[in-house]
Amino acid sequence: MQRLPVAPRHDWKETAERLGFDFHTMYGKPYWFEEACYRFTLDQIERDLEDPSAELMAMCLEVVARAARDDELLHSLAIPEPWWQPLRDSWQRGDPALYARFDLSYNGQGPAKLLELNGDTPTALYESAFFQWIWLEQATERGLIAPGCDQFNSIQEALIAAFGRWRPGMDRLLSPPYGGGLMHFACVAENPEDLGNTRYLQDCAHQAGLATELIFIEEIGVDAVGRLTDLDDRVIQTLFKLYPWEFLVEEDYGVHLIGPEAPRMIEPLWKMVLSNKGLLVWLWRLFPGHPNLLPAGFAERPWPDGIGPRHVIKPLLSREGANIRLVDPALPGGVLVQGGPYGAEGAVVQAAHPLPIFRDLAGAMHHAVIGSWLCGGHACGIGVREDDGPITVNTSRFVPHVIAE
Repeated sequence: MQRLPVAPRHDWKETAERLGFDFHTMYGKPYWFEEACYRFTLDQIERDLEDPSAELMAMCLEVVARAARDDELLHSLAIPEPWWQPLRDSWQRGDPALYARFDLSYNGQGPAKLLELNGDTPTALYESAFFQWIWLEQATERGLIAPGCDQFNSIQEALIAAFGRWRPGMDRLLSPPYGGGLMHFACVAENPEDLGNTRYLQDCAHQAGLATELIFIEEIGVDAVGRLTDLDDRVIQTLFKLYPWEFLVEEDYGVHLIGPEAPRMIEPLWKMVLSNKGLLVWLWRLFPGHPNLLPAGFAERPWPDGIGPRHVIKPLLSREGANIRLVDPALPGGVLVQGGPYGAEGAVVQAAHPLPIFRDLAGAMHHAVIGSWLCGGHACGIGVREDDGPITVNTSRFVPHVIAE
């Protein structure tokens, strides 16, 4: 695994904006960064990332299966008790899931280590699945990278196939008031990144032959009999939401997400287990010593063996590095803390496994994290984000990758 300098396309911003990549620059800095790329060998992809990701997902589903029968597990994740039985019902019905993203620490050698799973609302999807493939094609055509480079990236094909498998169920809902067979896609109104990812998934569903409609979370209504509706008073029968379940259940219409009139939800309710850092603890309890796992426990002591003076404390529901506390005697002051709104819900502690550091030609350090994407339980691609510091936060950069021997 190497970080290689690359000449950027002179028109990459125009290309991004033409293709709907409206969030290529965020917080005043480029989010998409193509002055470099990460190089992997095919063996590294298949042996160290693709196969372990599929195995990790199977292990995560075993945790969900246990949650379906274990009150202690659900309580440890701080999931509200009124939602325990609906969550179990969702799992036992086999409510289908769409996608997920593992964040892995990997330097090209040895087993990749699981840092966390983004199992409910993963972003960085559009740039992983679509825009970095456009970069590969154009960079190859223009001679910016060596001929014959490939990319571990069949994410878009996997997404379209998944939506296609749901089409028969949607076709049965063609008559009013069930939204005319529509699949609704929802996110918050004031987040360009979420909107870009939601529109991309909407387009994948459209390519699979589904009729779709975009709605903002703030616009969802409820009719007289308790069914969710859109702005045209159509019943929302199937809803993809890029919005965390723990927020959704607190909305005024949250009580209408369960029961016979509730819409089919993507992601399903059982994903509450996979969007929670407590998952890391239960993975370690069920699969202690697994080469892709790090020792983890709940922050209240006693901690399990393997967690020493270098460790990370993560709130159960933290996202984008918020409220992460990295304890390492080698750091100035021995600790690095990110601010944010999380923590009251409880936390986990995980053995620290530093991200690999790559230096550019100017000597600047880049900490890289691998995002390994899964769709339908199968690993189907990666995206690489890098940050100036050891905690990956919402100001990180996305850097494309290639496979080359």
